[in-house]
Amino acid sequence: MDIRPNHTIYINNLNEKIKKEELKKSLYAIFSQFGQILDIVALKTLKMRGQAFVIFKEIASATNALRSMQGFPFYEKPMKIAYSKTDSDVIAKLKGTFQERPKKARRPNPSDEPVESKKAKRKAAKEQARNMQQQNTLTNRNPSMHPTMGATVPEQPPNQILFLTNLPDETNEMMLSMLFNQFPGFKEVRLVPNRHDIAFVEFENEHQSAEAKLSLNGFKITPTHAMKISFAKK
Repeated sequence: MDIRPNHTIYINNLNEKIKKEELKKSLYAIFSQFGQILDIVALKTLKMRGQAFVIFKEIASATNALRSMQGFPFYEKPMKIAYSKTDSDVIAKLKGTFQERPKKARRPNPSDEPVESKKAKRKAAKEQARNMQQQNTLTNRNPSMHPTMGATVPEQPPNQILFLTNLPDETNEMMLSMLFNQFPGFKEVRLVPNRHDIAFVEFENEHQSAEAKLSLNGFKITPTHAMKISFAKK
C-alpha cells in the first residue's frame, strides 16, 4: 500500500560512519532549500543507524525534497527517500493528535558508537595537518586570496573561483561540497585555516561558477546564517 504524502520524509542508506551532529547539520544544509524544517531526527542506535527523518512545516516542501533529492550522493552513498509511515511527534502536536509513548528502560550499548582505532585517528590527524599546510601554502602564494583582503574588496570580475562569507562555525568541507557539487564544473572547496566563516569554491570556468553564485547566494545554511557569495579576487 502506498504511503500518503505527509510532512515527514524518511531517509535511509546513509553513511553510518558520520557522527550524529554532523549528519543532522549536513541534512539541514541540503534540505532547507525546499522549505522550513521543523526538526531532524537521527539516532545512532544499532536499529536506526544509517537512517534519519526530516520534518517539514509544509507537505509540499517534503514532496519537492523527496523528488529532487532521491538518489542524491550524500557522503558517497545515494540517499533512499520515502514519506514517513506516520506523523512525527512535532506534527502530531500541531494537529492535536499527539499521544505520549511509554518510555522503555534501555541499557547503554557499547556497540552503538563505533570505536576508532589509534591508527585511524593518527591517519585522520595527519590528513588534516596536510590539508591545513596546503591551505597555508595557497594563501601565502596568492595574497589576494587572504581572507582579510577578500572580505573588503568590492565585487570582482567573473572568474572560476567563488568567495563565500558569513558561514556558520559548524561549516565543513563536506557540507559545502554537497551544496555546490550539484552544479556542473564543480572542482573543489578550499577552507581557510582558523577561519570557519569563509571559504573558496572553484569551478572549471567562470560561466559555471556564475550559475552556482546566482543559485546559492543568500542560501541559509542555518536559520541565522545566509551565505554570501562573490567572485574571488585573482
